[in-house]
Amino acid sequence: MLSLIQILLMILGVVKFVMIVHIIMSWLINFQVLNLRQPLVYQIWQALNALLEPIYSRIRRILPPMGGLDLAPLLAFIGIYAIEIIIRNNVGYFM
Repeated sequence: MLSLIQILLMILGVVKFVMIVHIIMSWLINFQVLNLRQPLVYQIWQALNALLEPIYSRIRRILPPMGGLDLAPLLAFIGIYAIEIIIRNNVGYFM
């Protein structure tokens, strides 16, 4: 059972890493450090959007319009971090 918990925590860690990369990349695109007309940048951006959009779209449905401010990545990151804390604090009950 401990192995399954470690695998779940590893998956959550990978998702957090992908989300951080997506957030940083969106900043770099908005500040025109990266250009979406470059094929490699465009492919990475599309892959990250395809991975994270199912998570973000569910959160965006609940959130009210914020006038161009997207809080879905922040709430998803906090949610994943909360799940990780719950799993770590309750690992003794699974043994």
